[in-house]
Amino acid sequence: MEDKNLTKRDLQALETKKRLIRSAHEVFLKNGFNKTTISEIIKEAGVGYGTAYVYFKNKDAMFVTVMESVMERFLQVADQTFHPSSVVAAREQIVNQVRAFLELAIEEKNMLKVIKEAIGISDVVEARWLEIRKQFIESITNDITYSQSNNLVSTKFDAPIAAKSWYFMNEMFLWECVETEEVNLDKIVEQLSLLYTSALYE
Repeated sequence: MEDKNLTKRDLQALETKKRLIRSAHEVFLKNGFNKTTISEIIKEAGVGYGTAYVYFKNKDAMFVTVMESVMERFLQVADQTFHPSSVVAAREQIVNQVRAFLELAIEEKNMLKVIKEAIGISDVVEARWLEIRKQFIESITNDITYSQSNNLVSTKFDAPIAAKSWYFMNEMFLWECVETEEVNLDKIVEQLSLLYTSALYE
C-alpha cells in the first residue's frame, strides 16, 4: 500500500521506477541478460537517461530488482506460517509447499532461465542470489526448530544443516523444472517430500 503522505512528485517518481522495472522485466525476458542493454530498457520505459540513472546505476542493479520481484513469490511459499500440531499436519504442509514451489518454477520458467544466465555472468546478481538463498535456508531452519521444540522432529538433527540440505534438494529440482521440457511434477513432489519427511518426521 502506498503512503498517503507522499507528495505528487514522490508518486511520480515511484511510478517512473515501477515503469523502469516493468520494462526491464520485459526486455530481459525477451533478450536474456547478456544481450540486454540498459539503453533498450530506458527506451522501452520511455524515460530519460538521467532519470533512469537516478534509480539504477547499471544493468546489473536493474536485473537484481527484477529478480527480487520474481523470487519474492517463492519466498512467500517458504515463509508460510508453519505451526503444525502433529506429524501428519507437518507432512501435509511440506508436500503443499514443495508443490507450490515447483509449480512456481514452471510458471516462471522463462525468467528463471534468465536468472540462471545472469548468476553465471554478474557478480552483483550472484551475490544477491546467495543472499536470497540464505533467506530460504533461514526460513526452513525456523520451521525445523519449531518442530523440534514441539517434539515433532528429533533434536539429533542440526536444524541449520538439515535446512540447508532440504533447500538444496529443492533448488536442484527447481532448475530441473526450468531446464526440462516436461517433468513428472507429481512424482517429484511425492518423492522429494517423502525423502525429507521420512527422515525428520518419522
